[in-house]
Amino acid sequence: MRKAMMHLAQFLCHGPTYHSVAMWRHPRTRAAGYDWSRPELYQHIARTCERGRFDMVFFADLNYISDTFTGSMAPALRNATQAPEHDPIPLISFMAAVTEKIGLGATYSVSHQHPFHAARLWATLDHLTRGRAAWNVVTSLNHNQAANYGEEYKPTDDRYDRAHEFIQVCRKLWDSWDEDAVVMDHEAGIFADPDKVHRIEHDGQWFKSRGPLNVVRSPQNGPAILQAGTSGKGKDFAARYADAVFAIQPNLAGAKALYDDIKSGVVNAGRPPEACKILCGMQPIVGSSRAEAEDRQAEHNALVPLEGGLAILSGHLDFDLSTLPLDTIMAHRTEPKLQRMQTRYRSLTGELLTLQQVAQNHGQSVGLPQMVGTAADIADQMEAYFDAVGGDGFMLSSIHSPGAIEEFVDLVVPELQRRGRFRREYSGATQRDHLAQDS
Repeated sequence: MRKAMMHLAQFLCHGPTYHSVAMWRHPRTRAAGYDWSRPELYQHIARTCERGRFDMVFFADLNYISDTFTGSMAPALRNATQAPEHDPIPLISFMAAVTEKIGLGATYSVSHQHPFHAARLWATLDHLTRGRAAWNVVTSLNHNQAANYGEEYKPTDDRYDRAHEFIQVCRKLWDSWDEDAVVMDHEAGIFADPDKVHRIEHDGQWFKSRGPLNVVRSPQNGPAILQAGTSGKGKDFAARYADAVFAIQPNLAGAKALYDDIKSGVVNAGRPPEACKILCGMQPIVGSSRAEAEDRQAEHNALVPLEGGLAILSGHLDFDLSTLPLDTIMAHRTEPKLQRMQTRYRSLTGELLTLQQVAQNHGQSVGLPQMVGTAADIADQMEAYFDAVGGDGFMLSSIHSPGAIEEFVDLVVPELQRRGRFRREYSGATQRDHLAQDS
């Protein structure tokens, strides 16, 4: 029986760190002398991942510098905990210009925005990439982002109710041009058939928009939609709209439960389960031997400063962890968000962890499991995880850049291909084509 094929994507930020707080100061990052702010680095990454036949490269993004930990921005700035982050959207065009096949995704928050602007932006990007654009739809992570726009931070349910209407308006706008609206009849002097371009006249709870969009129908009729929320509302949003979900689950049981939950939701939303791919995050650390890889893991993890781990964890929880002693057992706290974080990390060791231990782990990978060893070892670990979860693939996150992505493409990808677990060629041209490819 033919084995199920994996999908692979590369996680990026337009900043000095991704999931690893140690990334910017890693010796191999420093030795490369790279400049994370320049587009040439990301063009190189896109070409490398395309050579590896990845489904996409994907940018996370935050529109703030967190001051949650200690009430000051200083810890986030000292440790580059997802700060600074430049806007990734312009990089998509830079990367599209030097590639032909690979999907190009980025995060764009619907909070503090209007659907018309988002629909126009993403339709344009879908044109510029020739159908390779993917939009990770998010609301917002904590109060800092809302404050930057002079607004109050809204409850999760309100944010997702607004997001549902937001994407519905975008869809109406993307549909406002029929597929054959552009006729370009030079002899008759008609560029577009007016009867095939429609106003949308949307008047809802959150938004009004007359339409139509002033961008012609794009190759994918709007970008592929990505999602990463794990709340009930977030999973419902993914089930209804997402082409792929990015999941952070360090343990098999949690990943399996999330996979089954989202797939069930997709079916209940009237879509086939394969319509939404689930990409589980992981942090590969490759070595020429298992001992070398373990040494690299130890070197990287030792570089994570406790303050950086506390700062990024506080920001993600939107809870000031400086108010708790470092020896606090998080499972003993009554706050649901703290208990959830304890559950995430407890499964890695089977023991109750202190705040210090959880923060240290969070600074290393934000909960992504580290898969460590030779190319064959990592392929073994990926197969075991993949087969146990029933998942669709992985979102890879690097511990240093450049270098780590190239090692994975040059060493692990051929091993997965040899095992019949990953594509050797693209079969389509768009982002949705890549996500649909199963052989």
